[in-house]
Amino acid sequence: MHPRPHRWLTGLLLALACLVPPVLATPPVNAVPLAAARQPAEPPEPGQEWPRLFAAVQEAWLFEDQKFFADAVPRRAPAELEAAFLAGRAQSGFDLRRFVERNFLLPSELAPTPVRQDLPLRAHIEALWPLLTRRSPEPAPHDSLLPLPHAYVVPGGRFREVYYWDSYFTMLGLARSGQDRLSRQMLDNFAHLIERWGHIPNGNRSYYLGRSQPPFFSHMVELEARADPTVPARYLAQLRREHAFWMDGEDGLAPGDAHRRVVRLADGSLLNRYWDDHSGPRPESFAQDRATAAKASRPAQEIYRELRAGAESGWDYSSRWLDDPMRLETLRVTGTVPVDLNSLLHHLETTIAVACRQAGDADCARKFKARAQARAQAIERHLWHADGYYADLDLRSGKPRARLTAAALFPLHAGIAAPERARRTAASVRAQLLQPGGLVTTSVDSGQQWDAPNVWAPLQWIAVDGLRRYGEDALARDIAAAFLGNVQALFAREHKLVEKYDADGALQGGGGGEYPLQDGFGWTNGVVLQLLALYPELEQAAPMSNPAPTGRRPAESRSE
Repeated sequence: MHPRPHRWLTGLLLALACLVPPVLATPPVNAVPLAAARQPAEPPEPGQEWPRLFAAVQEAWLFEDQKFFADAVPRRAPAELEAAFLAGRAQSGFDLRRFVERNFLLPSELAPTPVRQDLPLRAHIEALWPLLTRRSPEPAPHDSLLPLPHAYVVPGGRFREVYYWDSYFTMLGLARSGQDRLSRQMLDNFAHLIERWGHIPNGNRSYYLGRSQPPFFSHMVELEARADPTVPARYLAQLRREHAFWMDGEDGLAPGDAHRRVVRLADGSLLNRYWDDHSGPRPESFAQDRATAAKASRPAQEIYRELRAGAESGWDYSSRWLDDPMRLETLRVTGTVPVDLNSLLHHLETTIAVACRQAGDADCARKFKARAQARAQAIERHLWHADGYYADLDLRSGKPRARLTAAALFPLHAGIAAPERARRTAASVRAQLLQPGGLVTTSVDSGQQWDAPNVWAPLQWIAVDGLRRYGEDALARDIAAAFLGNVQALFAREHKLVEKYDADGALQGGGGGEYPLQDGFGWTNGVVLQLLALYPELEQAAPMSNPAPTGRRPAESRSE
């Protein structure tokens, strides 16, 4: 039987706690004590210093992908650029594209990742790791890229930087590939981001600093602790600082109120929501956000905040957040208490309790153990739907939302679900979300990329791992077999792995969203290796065949 990592690891750490000196072992590179950490001045987002030029380029769709210009680096001071643009556009014959090409260093065009076409799936993934590994260049003035001290693995395709929650699943694959040094460097990069910015942003770009992503840092720490049980204590300062980021505003928060990412329910329970500290259109999706806001009956700034909070959730976008599943402008992310986020924060609090015990701080250990227990109780009390699954809490109605999503499996992955509720959740998931190509995110086909018929690698792993914890082994294997069959079918036909897959039987890459389907792909690679380690017999199975897929919903480069 494959070890169930969270339980055996927690037990091991508790057993070793008394063996670890109360003084922290070697801290991570550039560690900053929690009490001494200071929030640095945040660099401006792209376009804030040349707003009219930036808006003109993005609204003209000068480049197919809005992220392309957000990643461009100005060749001179922003104020000079803005003035030159305003003066130039008044003249006849002004060419906006030529102006941009002369005044900006544009990102290199994307090229296919060169891997030999005769490699089997596992060898293909092993060959991809060095091709997806990057090092930060010396920062250029006004560059949106936030430098990192160590090598890191990017997802692939249009994603030229490291991403937060993607990276945990990538690290699972690195660990399976024996890439221990690179996996540890990834962890140290995220520790560096916490030290430098007070949290881990969505990705290492200035335009991501207003938000984070699903908080998997404690899971990264736990992953590294398999080889070195002292790791939690070594990263205690960073674990606590990330927790402080998510809980900012909890002190003095009255029942029924919310501040930033913290919500205090009427009964006094403290839970969390997604948020973004900025409220303008996202630079990397500027034209899409403005178009969405223009359709809404609410103020534009409110829509921008909701879009940004949806990006922090990682599920950008899904009917999970929408009042009307077919209208993106009806999204209400900040009015939702998400079950996945709170399950992840329970893990963070549990990990801090273990790390504090390792470090000899009994008061801290008791405090965070109590916080984790209180959160688990609040999840059980408020995030359970009577129809038989865990669900998000709608703050307007005070009731769990009726839509079943793959997020329902996070309490199982966290090990906090009551056994009978885990059983009922599994039954609901099998009945409503399991498809021939894997576990769909929702049962709604809205055209959004985090809805049916798409399946995403990270949610397959959360489901498989969580179900196995509760003895739901048959469903776990069925999900793994369906997803791996999907991946193998596309790989056999096109010799690549992609960001998301279609689960409705076509066995192809997924569609929807704000950009075309991306190849690479970091978290798919990692999850595939994890599932093959759990179910080696599935690697020998013949891929499900569908050489001529039909009925594919085309990937969209713009959200309307």
